[in-house]
Amino acid sequence: MLLHFDDERDYAVRLVTAAGLTLAPIERHRFPDGELKLRLPTPVAPHAVLLRSLHRPNEKLIELLLAARAARELGARHLTLVAPYLAYMRQDAAFAPGEAVSQRIIGRWLADLFDAVITIDPHLHRVGSLKEAVPAGTAIALSAAPLIGGSFSTTDVLMLGPDAEAEPWVRAAAAAADCDAAVCRKTRRGDRDVEVTLPAVSFAGRHVVIVDDVASTGRTLAAVARQALAAGARRVDVAVTHALLVDDADAVLRAAGVNDFLSTDTVPHPSNRISTADLIASALRTLPP
Repeated sequence: MLLHFDDERDYAVRLVTAAGLTLAPIERHRFPDGELKLRLPTPVAPHAVLLRSLHRPNEKLIELLLAARAARELGARHLTLVAPYLAYMRQDAAFAPGEAVSQRIIGRWLADLFDAVITIDPHLHRVGSLKEAVPAGTAIALSAAPLIGGSFSTTDVLMLGPDAEAEPWVRAAAAAADCDAAVCRKTRRGDRDVEVTLPAVSFAGRHVVIVDDVASTGRTLAAVARQALAAGARRVDVAVTHALLVDDADAVLRAAGVNDFLSTDTVPHPSNRISTADLIASALRTLPP
């Protein structure tokens, strides 16, 4: 059984088709004061999967709390969260006195609700595995980088990472595309203020694809695009797993000269061109029956 909300029905349909599950929608009602009421199908299967991608996460976390507890009461003995995008993973340490370490807090809370958590390309900085961040019985972090690389068939491509943190995705994407890879150096001065240094490789006449896990404000990707074009690249595209693209990010990327922007379907966006349903379905098949 795949429990899902109405705003993720399209992804849910792709996932049940790939994984052989039964579609089980959760009904939502919002009271005038803003509180939520959920209604789950009954009974809930002993082994149930709850789909919720956690972009714009704050209200969705309340939905997870209500849905997970209700699913247990309605018969679920083993409950798996499929969160194609997993929020609150970047704050993994307190950098100033009094800061809440959101990764630790949210991760442990999810582990209390779910027996297994499956996600794609979580934004982990100084943590070696998803299990450290989300200490559930099973914690599976998948990567869409090979899917991204596989969408480019020409060896003329140079896969470029905007910073050292993106290197694993860039290398995996380049291996799938059988093309060259390189990584920039980045200095961040603020949420929207970054400085990028290109690697010492030739850009003249190259088709550059900037690869990253998340596109949020677009400022880092735009800075890399501008410099790659100035260095002689004939075309710059961007390919990411999670297309968050807040505020004016789309316009910023276009103004920087980005020719094409594509993403996976972990976060709904017009740029979604790469399905992750089969990737998630394969992980679900590894769980205990």
